[in-house]
This record gives sequence, C-alpha cells and structure tokens, in this order.
Amino acid sequence: MKTARRPSPASAPPPATAPLAAPAAPAARPAVRAPLRRRLTDQLRAYGFLLGGLLCFALFSWYPAIRAVVIAFQKYTPGSAPRWVGTANFTHVFADPEFAAAWRNTLVFSLLALVIGFAVPFVMAVVLNELRHARAFFRVVVYLPVMIPPVVSALLWKWFYDPGSGLANEALRFVHLPTSNWTNGSGTALVSLVLVATWANMGGTVLIYLAALQGIPGELYEAAELDGASVWQRLRHVTVPQTRFIILMLLLLQIIATMQVFTEPFVITGGGPENSTITVLYLIYKYAFLYNDFGGACALSVLLLALLGVFSAFYLRLTRSGEDR
Repeated sequence: MKTARRPSPASAPPPATAPLAAPAAPAARPAVRAPLRRRLTDQLRAYGFLLGGLLCFALFSWYPAIRAVVIAFQKYTPGSAPRWVGTANFTHVFADPEFAAAWRNTLVFSLLALVIGFAVPFVMAVVLNELRHARAFFRVVVYLPVMIPPVVSALLWKWFYDPGSGLANEALRFVHLPTSNWTNGSGTALVSLVLVATWANMGGTVLIYLAALQGIPGELYEAAELDGASVWQRLRHVTVPQTRFIILMLLLLQIIATMQVFTEPFVITGGGPENSTITVLYLIYKYAFLYNDFGGACALSVLLLALLGVFSAFYLRLTRSGEDR
C-alpha cells in the first residue's frame, strides 16, 4: 500500500505574508498647563511673603516717618493732647545755638569719614584678594569689629583714648612722642570719633569689596600683564572700572550712615567738649529725652530726612547720567 508523499520543507511554497504597515505617527500631545488652582496658590503664597515684608516696613519705617512729619508741626509732649503749631518747631530749632554746631560737626564728620575711612576698606579688600594663605583667617579678623556691639566697641575706645592711663597715650610715651587729649580736646575729639567709626564699621564694607573683586574675570588681569601694565595701572584701568558700581553705591550708603552718627558721640564724648562732637542725631536725642520737646526733635528729623532724600536723588541722577555717557 502506497502512502502519499509529503512535500519537503524546501519544496513547499512560502507562506503568503501580509505587507508591513507603516508605523503610526505619534499623536500630538496637548500643551501642558498648570491648573488654575495651583497657579493661584503660587501667586497667593508669593504675595503672602511679600505682605510680611511690607507690613514690617510699614510698621517700623513708614509709619514712624509719617508720624514724625505730623508731630513736627505740633506741640507734642507725652501725656497731653497734641496741638497744631505750624512751623513754630522749625523756627525754635533754627534759633537754637546748638543747631549750627550740630550740622557743622555732622558735615565735618562725614567729610573726615570719606577722607579717612572710604579708601581704607577698598585697599584692605585688594590686599586680602591677593593673599594666597590664611585668607579665611584674615577675613574673620577684619570682620570681627562688626560683630562687637556698638556700645561695647565705643566703651573700649573710650578707655583706649583715656588721657591718663589709656593705651593710645601709653603707646606714644613708649616711642617718646607727645601725648594727646584725644576725645577730651575740642580740636582732636571729632577726628578720634572718626577713627572709632571707621574701625567699627569697615568689616562689612571690606567683604562687599572683596566679593566684587573676586567677580572680576582673570583674563582682564592677564591681558593687562601681557601689555606690560604695572600694579597701579591694573588697579586704575581694571579693578576700579570693574567695581565702579559697588564703589558708587557704598559711597552713598557711607554718606547716609555718617550723617546719622550717634553712638560714638553719645557714649564716648557726650557731645563735648564745648559741643565739638554734638551731631544732628545727638541733638534730636537731647530734644526728645532731655528737653521733652518731641515737636522740636521731629522737626530736626524731618530736616535731616529732607536733606538726605534730596542728596540721594541728586547723587543717583548724577551717577546714572555718568553711566549713560
């Protein structure tokens, strides 16, 4: 009996295959948008943080300033109802013999602080920027006076300036130089206070300058060295122009701060001798807490605020026009 012969796989016809379908194009994804609720929550959170800062400024800066302007035109003493007196408070403080002395001493103090204390932090920052060893240690040493409370710092300098056993005169005696009355002499008291203020406040300024110096590209110094520029030329044509904005801003802040000097005259000299160190803020303190004349104190405050405001506006306009050129 013969059986049907099965065809070999080699001789079998190939199976029919269906044509490959083209890959489907990916569906266009809709633009992803944050839900409205999430966006509102983010906005409310941002405005919440902003509101906290605005409330602090309103309560501790803007309201006292506005209140001082109002009291400047009133006869105001604690425990009694204020009475409107117009410009009588300004007329009264203008006639005060200490008024001219306070403004003169304040302006001289600011000028001496610029001459003595403005360039010193910049030079120290340049020196610290060039150090290769113990840089962090010297930064701490420079910033250390800022961490001392201002009253403690003033008391230390008061002992340092003591004409009898103070360290300043002892150092002069050691090198066989004549001693000085320092804060007890009307001719040297204001300069002595400028030295105190410069020592106590320059640490923060040095660190700001140092941060600005470290942001200068090193390629500028390398190009200057290749051109044969000296150290002074690199400082004049590279360092100063690259830190011009910081220098101008710190100059404005220093003038505003020195025009409001109070701690050093109050703690070290008490405004003397012979009113040689009385300042505007110290006179404001005397009107408010010694004379019990808050109207006169606020009138002086408004005058100082107006002067600093006008000066700041003029200064910013002048520096901005210089940058535009």
